[in-house]
Amino acid sequence: MTQVDKTLPGTSPWSEFRRGLAAMAPALLGLVPFALVLGAEAARKGLSPLEVLLLCGMNFAGGSEFVAVELWNHPIPFLLIVGMTLLVNSRHILMGAALAPHLRHLPKRKALVALFFMADEVWAFGIHDARRRGGLGAEINLPFYAGLSAALYLSWISMTVLGSLLGPLFGDPGAYGFDMAFPAVFLVLLRGLWPGYRAAAPWMVSLVAAAAVHILVPGAWYMLAGTLAGLTTAYVWPVQR
Repeated sequence: MTQVDKTLPGTSPWSEFRRGLAAMAPALLGLVPFALVLGAEAARKGLSPLEVLLLCGMNFAGGSEFVAVELWNHPIPFLLIVGMTLLVNSRHILMGAALAPHLRHLPKRKALVALFFMADEVWAFGIHDARRRGGLGAEINLPFYAGLSAALYLSWISMTVLGSLLGPLFGDPGAYGFDMAFPAVFLVLLRGLWPGYRAAAPWMVSLVAAAAVHILVPGAWYMLAGTLAGLTTAYVWPVQR
């Protein structure tokens, strides 16, 4: 394995940590509105600021937090929320597998802490930095990774809690159209990942299945139906490359 995780000549762990903070700063400009909307929506569903803090601080995966808040009703559909959270967060399995070669030099306790903070942005910046300096087997720059993680984690949980405090002052975020922020960004990301019409067939099948179940079946089972339909289509109709 290439030994490149040591801080670069002329740098220190603190300077690398600050470099991680600076690298994450532009991404935070787009993150803050999502966090505020999530906190406001959670408050509207009856969660206290402390509960919002625990939700975001212990889970730290924005997509599944939006899903959990969307499904939050009384009585709480506990099993459905757990199942949907596992489903949405399952992408971390592949992300963790991609990050693992860059963490092999770390003791297990440090590697597990690094994996806890493996949000999408931290993962992308961390792997890009490691590979830029040393290729596919390069060790992660831990101070840089810690800077990325601290910037994202502290900003996310503080802004969601702030959203939960301010939310009651403004009422339903949907009345102002703020609830469209997350779907809008998702559509932009989807456009960037567009693989062509044939390769996108699982996406269309997933969309149709989810829409049909949403119309016909009460609750949020359309999420599971859309996911399973898309996975099944991708399996039985592989794309020839």
